[in-house]
Amino acid sequence: MKNIFLLMLSVALLACTSKQPKLEDECLYTPSKTQFTFWSNAAEEMQVIIYAQSDDEQSLQVLPLKKGESDFWTATFKGDLAGHFYTVRSFQNGEWAPESPGIFAKALSINGQKAAIIDMNTTNPEGWAQDIRPAMPDMTDIVVYETHLRDYTMSPNSGVEHKGKFIGMTEEPAIKHLQELGITHLQILPFFDYGSIDETALDQNKYNWGYDPVNYNAPDGGYSTNPFDPACRIRETKQMIQSLHKAGIRVIMDVVYNHTYDVMGCALGRVVPKYFYRLNPDGSYANGSGCGNETASDHEMYRRFMVESVCYWAREYHIDGFRFDLMGIHDQETMCQIRAALDKIDPTILTYGEGWAAMSPAYPYDSLAMKQWTYKMPRVGAFSDDIRNALIGSPFDHERGFASGNPSSAKDVMRGLIACPEWSGEPMQHVSYITCHDNYCLRDRIDVSAIGETEETKIRMNKLAQTAVLVSQGMTFLYGGEELYRTKKGIDNSYQSPDSINIILWENKARYNDLFEYYRQMIAIRRAHKGFRLGTAELVQGHVEFMDTDDDHLIIYAVKNLDGIDTAKTLIVLLNGGAEKIEAEVPEAEYTVLAHDGKADVSGFGQINGGKVIIEPYSATILAEY
Repeated sequence: MKNIFLLMLSVALLACTSKQPKLEDECLYTPSKTQFTFWSNAAEEMQVIIYAQSDDEQSLQVLPLKKGESDFWTATFKGDLAGHFYTVRSFQNGEWAPESPGIFAKALSINGQKAAIIDMNTTNPEGWAQDIRPAMPDMTDIVVYETHLRDYTMSPNSGVEHKGKFIGMTEEPAIKHLQELGITHLQILPFFDYGSIDETALDQNKYNWGYDPVNYNAPDGGYSTNPFDPACRIRETKQMIQSLHKAGIRVIMDVVYNHTYDVMGCALGRVVPKYFYRLNPDGSYANGSGCGNETASDHEMYRRFMVESVCYWAREYHIDGFRFDLMGIHDQETMCQIRAALDKIDPTILTYGEGWAAMSPAYPYDSLAMKQWTYKMPRVGAFSDDIRNALIGSPFDHERGFASGNPSSAKDVMRGLIACPEWSGEPMQHVSYITCHDNYCLRDRIDVSAIGETEETKIRMNKLAQTAVLVSQGMTFLYGGEELYRTKKGIDNSYQSPDSINIILWENKARYNDLFEYYRQMIAIRRAHKGFRLGTAELVQGHVEFMDTDDDHLIIYAVKNLDGIDTAKTLIVLLNGGAEKIEAEVPEAEYTVLAHDGKADVSGFGQINGGKVIIEPYSATILAEY
């Protein structure tokens, strides 16, 4: 059969045109031909190897690639290759490098060892052409909720049938909770192809966060119902996004361009050794990621790769935002180019990331996308460890923060409430948060610092910390499960802990319903009041005022003169980070009480006339003058 097939093959080599191809055009399929294009500045020869089946060791055909301009290598196969697989390899330094799927493989065999040749149109679910991003009339509306696909659905009580799968997120119980909470964006931990999960042994239920990239431009098969079918993982990813869009929720992809799983185990290292990575003076791999290597965003072709990759996900999968892992390893110019490229697709697509590195990158510090240089990268945001550390303490010690009784960090809380203008440029570049997948979750963080406190007091601290985040002028970010008093049983780095540590326990929604309702109402209060999300540094400077207090445990944060901006004329937030009641003075006026003593209601639950106000221990009071 193979001999008959081989007789039917016709291979034509094409030279590159003067216009450079895109890196994403590695495999362009049509029923009549498939064109292959790869880039390498190190190869002496290159070949594409065609396989009939994903697990075949014997190839059907080896196609020599012809080098053209700008180090692009091309070949065209005439005939229909749908359902076949390929790898690419290069001859360099006197030997053939190991085969790889190429750096821009869009469809994959099991465990990403080979690239699959498919018609991408066949991966579109019904109605995909009509899928649109949910309306985002005001970018300051954003409330992000972070989760891992397994964390969110694996509980026996989740009500989800396809637990831990892309399509589990299409099911009503998964979506309904997010709608009830009122979030606008769902940030999902990495779901591109990564290396630590064996897709042939998913019954072993091995867990990993996924920060170990192998193939950046195809979904991981571990989240699909059939990882052996290259189209299945793509179709089900699109179904997930489509369902969330129909529910009014946008989807943010957690991307990890700063390092790879290893070097020679992924295409970047196999196709062009060392080009895509930064090196130390002795030729060894730099390690700003703390994972054994760091990529070189400052190198022209890796910068192009990053830009094309995010644009591909935005176009092909309708992704609505990108969270960049260890963004401080990338250079500022690359982040600005990514922002400009996404603006051409849709300027409401989000870009933000971790404005730091794990170790010192091998690149000039003042040119990196570090948090303190955020103002140099318009509309690229950075996580604020400032407000996080101020509210609950640093993750690197067990000290208390303002929300758990430490008044020394009050001034840093105040900086965070106005979005740290010394580095953020504009408020929406400041990602206000207190917890994420990294480090302790909020319950555990309070447990290790507020030793000896009752559960009731710890829940008050929880509410107080999250209140400060939800009334801050920055972009708001919540870690999934905090609204259900999530615990990871004291594990502060659960990247490969079992489901028993990482899953969200849905029975907690009934047990801690008061906490869930508080989060829900606080999100509603934020979204109802533009005064808590003014959007520009100029407006923040013109309308926000901190009132003097006689108690270091008390912060009074006022947003004034809001006529034409908010339904309220004035908003006043009083934060008591101490164990005693505090009597505070507010200007005389008729106020509606939106939050008080651990309760919140967007419609209000009482009125006061100003003057003296009692703020209960570890709690917030929010007043609105209409």
